[in-house]
This record gives sequence, structure tokens and C-alpha cells, in this order.
Amino acid sequence: MAVSALRFWSLVVASALALAVGCDSQSGRKDAPTTQRADAAGLNDGSAERPLRVVLVPADGGTEQGTIADFQPVFNAVSASTGLKFDLKVAASYDAVVQGMTNERVDVAFFGPVTYHRARQAGAAELLAVAVEKGESVYFSGIFVPADSTAKVLGDLKGKSVALGDVNSTSSFYYPIAMLIAAGVDPVKDLGKVYITGSHANALAALSAGKTDAAGCAFNSFEKAVTDKQIDPTKVRLLAKSEPIPYPPLAMHRKLPPELKTKLRDGFNGIHKQPSVKPEMIRGYGGKKVDRYNADYPESEFDAAMAKLAAVTDALKGEILKKAGQ
Repeated sequence: MAVSALRFWSLVVASALALAVGCDSQSGRKDAPTTQRADAAGLNDGSAERPLRVVLVPADGGTEQGTIADFQPVFNAVSASTGLKFDLKVAASYDAVVQGMTNERVDVAFFGPVTYHRARQAGAAELLAVAVEKGESVYFSGIFVPADSTAKVLGDLKGKSVALGDVNSTSSFYYPIAMLIAAGVDPVKDLGKVYITGSHANALAALSAGKTDAAGCAFNSFEKAVTDKQIDPTKVRLLAKSEPIPYPPLAMHRKLPPELKTKLRDGFNGIHKQPSVKPEMIRGYGGKKVDRYNADYPESEFDAAMAKLAAVTDALKGEILKKAGQ
């Protein structure tokens, strides 16, 4: 599929789901004090009749069924230990998840640090838990090039084309752009072309098909694409790797009742200790097996990550989108 087609369809699907999430339920505004009853805020309570609505960002651009399959085991495990019921759905865009939370149509969400930060600033999201693997709760963004590319450093991408994912993605937009800026590459003036493909997988597909000189995405997405045989790892190589990024979090709506928040946190904190929970049920980003979940992860880690992205302003983002549309 040509990159222009990828971009067109990603925008169409994103618009469609934004409408779908917006029409899913009744009203509900934002900054009112925390209520003691979930139904008073238009939120669900985790019962069989009103399961908690979990919405996942389309991190890897796969099918809805595939993305749900990545996360269903961990929510099944939490359900087994807490009795809470969950209904998992996949958004077509990162922005749709934020809209769903601010409009009180999403109770629990999985998204990247930047998208979480936006939902938190809107007064809708509160940190629930992050995955832990080998004692750490981090992941990485990377900029990849063809194996035979002459580029040795990021500065060599001046005049070249770069494919990125969703414009609200931490690891397929914000960090790649921040990395380019830190290397002295102005993404608007110095890059030959920018493609906004809508997802990590689409950016990698454009690179694999020879439609772009470089692509930015998460390492998890690259590994998943290799595992799923969507790209040939012998034909693609890493050009630059980001510093550690706080792991994409699970968040809950801030208006959920305190007792329900506690139940959720306890469920994720103790998931790895449940006798009925097998290790393969504990999964994170991209369906990758993780050791456990940490519901006591410090919020300050996300604040620090956002500070490092200060150069990627809304104004710059607008200029990049304008360039991508040319």
C-alpha cells in the first residue's frame, strides 16, 4: 500500500472512531468533584451488567481482535482475583481515547505517556498501573532505516523522508521528533518529506516497502512486526535509540469511586501472586509477556518525560502536519 493511501485511511478511520466513541453513551463533563457512585458520573461499576469499559490505543495498527487478544489475558486475570468485569474495545486513534475519557465514556484506558498526560491535564485520567519487566517499567523509541542505508547518524537524514505513526503517539511521533531536534535536524526545514501513517506498523510497512528513508516507532512494535513476519529484520536496522521512556500506562477515570480505584490497584498489584494466574496471562504493550504490574508507580516519572519533550510544541506539531500534507 502506498504511503499516501496509508495516511488517507488512517485519517478516515480515526475520524470514524472519534465519532463512534463520542456517540457511545450519554453526557458528562469533566472537572466536577470526584463522586462516590460510578453511575452518578456516567461511569460503569465493574458489575456483570455494567462492566468497566476498557479502551486501548491501536498501538501496533493491527486488527481490533488482535489488539484485544494482547490485553484480554491480563484483564481476565484481574477479573478472576477481584470479581470485576471488563469490556475491552480498541480505539481507531489516540485522540479518540482522550475524548472518550473526558466525555466519561471510558472507565479504564491504555495509552502512551503523552496521551495519558493529555487526559490527565483534562482532569479525566488517574494513573492505575504500569507493567514491570526485569525490574523496570520503561520502553524505547527508535528511528529505523533500510539495512543498506548510507545514514550513520541522525544528521544524515537531512533531505530524506521519515515516516511516523499517530501524531499523538509518544514513541512513533514525539520522541522521534525530539531525537531529530536534539541531533540538529529541523523536522520542518531539513527533512525532505514527512509521512504521518497513523500507526507504528504503518510506519514500518512504509519503510519495508521502500516508500520512506526512515521510520520512527517503539521497539515493542518493531519486535512484534518481526515476530509476526510483517518485516524482514535483515533488511532494516536501527539508526538511533531513545533514552528510556516510562512504560505506556493503564489509567482509570478520576471520577470512579475511591473503593473501586483501590480494588483496581490491588488487583493489578497482586496479579502475579494469584495461584490461578499463569505467567503467560500477564502481558503488556504489544502482547509481550511481563513480570507483573505496579500500581504504585510514581507520577513524577511521567512529568519528567514530558519535560524532555518540551521542544515538540503544538506549533511545531502543526508545522509538521502541514509539511506532511504537502
